Amino acid sequence: MKETMNRICLGTLCVFIIGCQQLHAEQPKPNVLFIAIDDLNDYISPLDNQPGVKTPNFERLARRSVTFANAHCAAPACHPSRVAVMTGVHSVSSGIYTNLFKAHGPRWRDESPKLKNATTISQHFRDHGYYAVGGGKLFHTLQWTPGDSQNDPNVWDEYRGDPLDPISKDWPRPELISDEKSGLTPGRPLGGRYQLFGAKPLQVPDEQTGDHMVVDWAAEQLSKSHQKPLFLAVGLFRPHIPFEVPQAYFDMHPLESIQLPAHREDDLDDARIPERQHWHKWVTDNGQWKKFMQGYLACISYTDHQLGRLLDALDASPLKENTIVVLWTDHGFHIGEKENWEKFCLWDQTTRVPLFIHAPEMSADGQTCQQPTTLTDLFPTLCELADLPIPEQCEGVSLVPQIRKPEELTNRLSLTSHCFGSDQTPSHAISDTQYRYIHYADGFEELYDLNADPNEFKNLAGGTAYQEVKDRLKKELPNGSAPRRKVPIDSIYNLKKP
Repeated sequence: MKETMNRICLGTLCVFIIGCQQLHAEQPKPNVLFIAIDDLNDYISPLDNQPGVKTPNFERLARRSVTFANAHCAAPACHPSRVAVMTGVHSVSSGIYTNLFKAHGPRWRDESPKLKNATTISQHFRDHGYYAVGGGKLFHTLQWTPGDSQNDPNVWDEYRGDPLDPISKDWPRPELISDEKSGLTPGRPLGGRYQLFGAKPLQVPDEQTGDHMVVDWAAEQLSKSHQKPLFLAVGLFRPHIPFEVPQAYFDMHPLESIQLPAHREDDLDDARIPERQHWHKWVTDNGQWKKFMQGYLACISYTDHQLGRLLDALDASPLKENTIVVLWTDHGFHIGEKENWEKFCLWDQTTRVPLFIHAPEMSADGQTCQQPTTLTDLFPTLCELADLPIPEQCEGVSLVPQIRKPEELTNRLSLTSHCFGSDQTPSHAISDTQYRYIHYADGFEELYDLNADPNEFKNLAGGTAYQEVKDRLKKELPNGSAPRRKVPIDSIYNLKKP
């Protein structure tokens, strides 16, 4: 009798195990909607760092995802940040800290020995049964540099248009009036003839702008029937310069209502002078600060509208209930804060990025997480969410615990690295939940209490009052950072102009 009961129990256990295995095998893999936005800072309303900004679709996304409010880029420039996200390898390991131009293909594989055989996120998902498609700006490229792209066509099943020239043909320009005729002084940054550093409405409908067309394409991908789970990467170029979007978005931000960012005349007395201070001087000398702020805010409103269209397409698709949604931006952005423009610094305004993650039936949607995060955490996070192995190259840490419980924080810090000017060794910035510590390559230090001083007006690094805080953060500086990489002159991916 006892032997019979044992056989029955063993058989029941086997049936249970087999049933669980079959149930697990039958669970469909989640799709992934991977949204990258160019040069978008923390002005959006879910992060609420700029008066007058209304971004209802970012608010809509925040309600259906976890907002990581303390996320930072690996490097404050387009090329190094995007390579770090797509490979999971931080700049301190790759040595790619700055933009490197005139590439036609994945020259980053030749720029850094660490990246020679690195697997990208799209490639990894494709190799594990996904249909990986992309469109828009995902690797570095610019509107005005046709053919200059660091994209790798071999890591996608499909790409919208030419992966090595993905956006230059998509963007019209307004009619330009010379600075001389406009009464502006010579010396506009990036050259005055093409006014790439400028703000002006486009006299075309949305349908004729690049990001609108990319979202149209993405909506088609979401509506299709796919035999495999979908990894869909969508790269939006605005609000990158030039600040040019249709007139309606400028009308949303009348010039008389524009509020400039918080600033002080003595702000830089205790800080490192930014390399783009001369940009700020040209803007202020010519009375263009409010106009450029208007252009940037118009681009944010345009981007918010495109995000809404993308979310509408997801909600109307059969993939809605089983799709991971991730939205990130490549770095922060200055509109005159600390007399700096764009990026290429290590202050919080430069490095802090919007980051939203939704995981079906898992994420604590609508909540905000203050966990210090570096964008290299995205690769292992997506792998864990999709139940894929994490490649050994990945240097980040999965954020799944915080996606489940945003209030549960770890002692891990964020790390952003950059090479200034002709420096061959990087400077670094570290954030915890309250302080930001910056250590420059020449030893100069800055420390800010972001709770008491979110604009980073007062450098606390001098004296002894904050020595314990500074020493604690300083211990976390990386050892043995890779040297700064340069353009490899013999790379097959160098752009060859006819």
